Amino acid sequence: QVQLVESGGGLAQAGGSLTLSCAASGTFDRIGVMGWYRQAPGKQRELVSSITSGGTTNYAVAVRERSTISRDNAKNTVYLQMNSLKPEDTAVYYCNADIQSSWWMPLRNYWGQGTQVTVSS
Repeated sequence: QVQLVESGGGLAQAGGSLTLSCAASGTFDRIGVMGWYRQAPGKQRELVSSITSGGTTNYAVAVRERSTISRDNAKNTVYLQMNSLKPEDTAVYYCNADIQSSWWMPLRNYWGQGTQVTVSS
């Protein structure tokens, strides 16, 4: 069984910073793309940032100037550092990853349970 577990969410003040972490656990052979999505009340879930196993990154326009995604392949963990937080960043943040559980199986997509980020004015 494969699981993605997020941590680092919580309360923050506008202008502050936080770092989210997501660790993959269980039995698997390889992790492909890892990324972060978020969903605010009344809005569609949107991609925040993603990173390939080789380190190629992608950012949503709303966060690209103030966010950094990284990963530690040895720890099977992806991180998202966000600076200059805005109330508009308030959302549930979900970890997402493509994972190959066995060498003979294709990559499959997994979601974490989500972690709440609340940014106060």
